[in-house]
Amino acid sequence: MTGKTTTRGIRTVHRPRGRSLRGRPAPGKRSPKPDEPVSRIARSDDGVVIHYQTVGHGAEVMILANGLGGRIHSWAPILKHFKGKYRFITWAYRGLFESGAPKLIRRLSIPNHAEDIRRVMDLEKVEKAIFVGWSMGVQVSLEFTTIYPERVDRLVLLNGTYGHALETGFQPFLRLPYINLLLHELIEWLLGRPDVVERMAAGARSKAVQDLVSTLIARIYRRPDLAPFMRQFIDDIFSPHHFSNFLRLFQELDAHSVYHRLRGIPHRALVAYGDLDFLTPGYQSRDMIRKMPNAEGFHVRTATHFLLLEYPHRLLPRMEAFLTD
Repeated sequence: MTGKTTTRGIRTVHRPRGRSLRGRPAPGKRSPKPDEPVSRIARSDDGVVIHYQTVGHGAEVMILANGLGGRIHSWAPILKHFKGKYRFITWAYRGLFESGAPKLIRRLSIPNHAEDIRRVMDLEKVEKAIFVGWSMGVQVSLEFTTIYPERVDRLVLLNGTYGHALETGFQPFLRLPYINLLLHELIEWLLGRPDVVERMAAGARSKAVQDLVSTLIARIYRRPDLAPFMRQFIDDIFSPHHFSNFLRLFQELDAHSVYHRLRGIPHRALVAYGDLDFLTPGYQSRDMIRKMPNAEGFHVRTATHFLLLEYPHRLLPRMEAFLTD
């Protein structure tokens, strides 16, 4: 891919040649197939280039808010199951992948990500949409809902939390004191040692590690199709261009919370979770179900942080019933 490379603060941004910054694909390109993602570019209110993709031409719009490190392939079961029914929109979070990064690190915050998707919706002339969030996308979706409640139809919240992610991360059954402080210290130590971060990322992206993790997950769930997803996920997370921002975004997820606003969210919400989720434990989902007045739960006891990919045959029918009821 050819293009102009510019630097915007935290990392280098690659801007494809011929792309408009007004939410439209470059002119002169071949027309995409109906179910092929169309890549587009927007500019946020603070000038950050936001890369987003649209799929399909359904009458209703479904916003897919990625997990941290997730891309459009994370949503493959939903894209396939609801093909033709919705127009899907997803985006790369500022600081990651094809999107630019803000000049100030503090503008990696969750409210900034919520404003980015608002900007995308404006460009796409979307007044109201169903929000489906996974992991980090749950916090982004909830934040957006508290700012722009009139622009949200329903919420589907997968493997996520309302905030302060490091306070409960890696504590699937009970909360331990000071874990979040230790994790912050570790992240700050790593960010101050780019050579260590580089070696860590290189090790994680090695073929041996990727094969081990992907094969293990595929065998546990008897799902060979999970192996290529896990390889891509590891490769994306530990990319040398994105890993530092990935760590910073963990800190932003811990700094953010909408817990005190949950009772004021009147929208219907489906909250899906599993007991083996070590990143966003199930008790946080149960808190959301308890506090949100129109929330209902979907619980898979043996699901991990990847419920959608592990149990699509159970989640998707439940999700379809929720969206059509």
